[in-house]
Amino acid sequence: MALVPCQVLRAAILLSYCSILCNYKAIDMPAHQTYGGSWKFLTFIDLVIQAVFFGICVLTDLSSLLTKGNDSQEQERQLKKLISLRDWMMAVLAFPIGVFVVTMFWSIYIYDRELVYPKLLDNFIPAWLNHGMHTTVLPFILIEMRTTHHQYPSRSCGLAAVCTFAVGYILWVCWIHHVTGVWVYPLLEHLSPGVKIIFFAAVTVIINIFYVMGEVLNNYIWDTQK
Repeated sequence: MALVPCQVLRAAILLSYCSILCNYKAIDMPAHQTYGGSWKFLTFIDLVIQAVFFGICVLTDLSSLLTKGNDSQEQERQLKKLISLRDWMMAVLAFPIGVFVVTMFWSIYIYDRELVYPKLLDNFIPAWLNHGMHTTVLPFILIEMRTTHHQYPSRSCGLAAVCTFAVGYILWVCWIHHVTGVWVYPLLEHLSPGVKIIFFAAVTVIINIFYVMGEVLNNYIWDTQK
């Protein structure tokens, strides 16, 4: 795909995430006023990750256009740093966390929506915004993977970073429960302490699996084209 259409596509995706975030933050929900605010929800954290990632993608595209035909080695170094940051975010955060949010949310939603997205939320969050947070993330990240080759870090470093994020978020959820006495997700209220440990371990493993899937898919797409 040509460079300019890719730039326009990434800019459009970035604007869509900015719109979703603005509309979500504008909603007057009781959960936003409690300890942790929006930052206790993985969906919101993922939206921020995706917006920052596509912002870096747009910045990289603009820098690439501005440095095209320029022999400045310093600008080339800065561009390479941007590309490295973009690729790292894609590998470690944008793809595995984005795919995890979509698959986990809709899997639990189909089984029993009250465990993850109570019907009461329909009074606050319109359907289009729900899909913007929990559906479009997947096609957007797949489009990015299809249009741009991303250099993945070493498997060990990548998995270590993913595990750090997963464990950090799990500790954050546990801390919120410690402070407020309420679990962020209704699902956790129904699990015994032992089952919670198994659940958190399974979540960490699943996110690692999605990391490996992203690496394999990226290599398959671009090795096939080569």
